[in-house]
Amino acid sequence: MQYQRAEDARRLLHELPKPELHLHLDGSLDAALALELAATRRVDAPRDWAGMRAALVAPERCLDQADLLRAFDLPIALLQDAEALDMAAETLVRAKAGDNVAYLEMRWGPHLHTAKGLSPTQVIRAVAAGARRGATATGIEVRLIVTALRSHSRDENRALAEAAVAAQDVGVVAFDLAGREAAFPDPSTFREAFEIARAGGLAITLHAGEWGGAAQVRRALDVSPARIAHGGVAVDDRALCADLAARRVWLDLCPTSNTQAAIVSGYGDFPLAELHRRGVPVTLNTDDLTVSDVTLSEEYLNVHRRLGLTLPDLIALARSGYDAAFADQETKVRLRNTLDAWLAQRGM
Repeated sequence: MQYQRAEDARRLLHELPKPELHLHLDGSLDAALALELAATRRVDAPRDWAGMRAALVAPERCLDQADLLRAFDLPIALLQDAEALDMAAETLVRAKAGDNVAYLEMRWGPHLHTAKGLSPTQVIRAVAAGARRGATATGIEVRLIVTALRSHSRDENRALAEAAVAAQDVGVVAFDLAGREAAFPDPSTFREAFEIARAGGLAITLHAGEWGGAAQVRRALDVSPARIAHGGVAVDDRALCADLAARRVWLDLCPTSNTQAAIVSGYGDFPLAELHRRGVPVTLNTDDLTVSDVTLSEEYLNVHRRLGLTLPDLIALARSGYDAAFADQETKVRLRNTLDAWLAQRGM
């Protein structure tokens, strides 16, 4: 189904109760809050909204993944105390609820926020407190993913895995690995951290394929993840696609972000539809609300208008997100029932 009027599609996709499984806190810092933090924390940054917004949003086209990651320097500098982390988390949860995101998994790297003395555990609990307050106020379901960095040591990431396991009581459900793949290509370096997290009850995900092509996605399978963040370049290897499909390893795709990072030559070349045709389980996400300057509703609209996905395709993507979520079965059933009720109200 294609809409004659763009506003009809825009409105419907905004109202659609959607899941988002791949969203970075530091890449989603609200510009107004960033202005407040810059002033009160005495961080060198623009002092007007337009200037701050321009500093936080990455170019539409970066040179590569490393170039895109430079956009995170300012928000990380602003998020170095518990109050700032708490406010950023609550603000982001409220923004996502306003976009009719019904289920959210928020991720961030706690070690990036310890420059002024916070421990990783304090960072996790500050973010959890803000996320919980936002969730209570809006009704959105929120879960947390703790992200280790490829550039950190084995010891640091083992300790972070232990902290993540201990924080399940505040909503941590998974352990992730992110960072510069070109400089640190082998995720198995941190196998012990992954195993600590897995044995402690956390789901395993990691970023892969933002550099190095399909070979990096195959390499990610060495740590037996349930999901891979990004990974769309797997489309270049049919055997790998078959393997992902057979193992039911989900790819959490972010077309706008991958276009920014020059992983694809243009948005129209993003392989979401082809991956789906090959049976690879996929979900649709933004990666970063602010750095990529895109809401989830806008990402759904983009894949509708620019990649040709139909309304049934988009509804199936939303349902896939609930299936892939790192949530208990009761929560998944309730969220799928909410989606079904929404569809029934509209005669779909």
